[in-house]
Amino acid sequence: MRIETDPKLGYEDVLIRPKRSTLGSRKKVDLTRKFSFRNYLSNTDIHYDGIPIMAANMDGVGTISMAQSLSSQQLFTCLIKSYDSAELTDVFTTNSNLKESTAMSIGITSPELEKFASVKKEVGTDLKYICVDVANGYSERFVDFISALRDDYADVVIIAGNVVTADQTQELLLNGADIIKVGIGPGSVCTTRIKTGVGYPQLSAVIECSDAAHGLNGHIIADGGCVFPGDVVKAFAGGADFVMIGGMRAGHNEGGGDVVTKYHNDGEYILDKDTNSYTPAIKPKSFVEFYGMSSKTANEKHFGGLKDYRSSEGRTALVPYRGEVEETVQDILGGIRSACTYVGARKLKQLSKCTTFVTTARQYNTRYEESTIGD
Repeated sequence: MRIETDPKLGYEDVLIRPKRSTLGSRKKVDLTRKFSFRNYLSNTDIHYDGIPIMAANMDGVGTISMAQSLSSQQLFTCLIKSYDSAELTDVFTTNSNLKESTAMSIGITSPELEKFASVKKEVGTDLKYICVDVANGYSERFVDFISALRDDYADVVIIAGNVVTADQTQELLLNGADIIKVGIGPGSVCTTRIKTGVGYPQLSAVIECSDAAHGLNGHIIADGGCVFPGDVVKAFAGGADFVMIGGMRAGHNEGGGDVVTKYHNDGEYILDKDTNSYTPAIKPKSFVEFYGMSSKTANEKHFGGLKDYRSSEGRTALVPYRGEVEETVQDILGGIRSACTYVGARKLKQLSKCTTFVTTARQYNTRYEESTIGD
């Protein structure tokens, strides 16, 4: 046993210090990135060109409808694992625009590899991205799976994770992965840190893993932990090439799921003139169910229930119904553009080079947080 005493930071622990800027408008900020990938065919060509924000491969987030909407806005989607071969084949053959902005997701079981092989055989190069997603990216079995996948498929960009340390980031890149998912336990509906005591503060994980990846011409995804648009900014500022979002994408029409109505008091009271007393104002609010992919809910839906040798490592929550995802996208992208003007970054690519983080005990004033009517 050993103890590391140097501080590790999450997004909530820092702010970005403003600097003199010559940017006169948010419109001048370019949020697109162009990437080539170290293990994908000819690694000298540009293979990705878009805004590097990803929808997570979670129920209610990584859906085909979400991919179609986000693709039109130059954003990326990792599809949920539960789509069958026919559905995936259809989406990639009939939606050629998704080729550059959508990944099929699988685990490391034989049936999932067979499903990928079947879809790949049918759609060929129209299936360009594969997201190999497991909770624990440190197992020898996982590394061997990535290595074998790379040997068999030179024409796919392999996204692999999750890890939180520099050494395993490098291990996966050297064994054939192109993009590493970074994050263990920071997500809003993840309870891994509670159930296992395992994890790593997300901003420090992003900083350390991006440094390791970039030294090998690899890339990372900051996966999880973003509560506000400013957290997405901090992830990019910390060196992330992509940022993956789950909870911030949940609750939209494109994610599917049933909209449920709950009646409750949100702190407002109504004066009854007859009795000269106040009574709680009970109002309807619409919600959509959102849950972690290791939760009891997800296990019951996809795997016939929670196995007797494991515990649930995710929670189930009701998130406010948010309508179309386009407005949320605008809010996030607007926040990033604004941040870039504060530090003088004309391009998203320059943000990390322009950033100085300052540690803080309090990010913002919460005085009227619960009573805000709108933006």
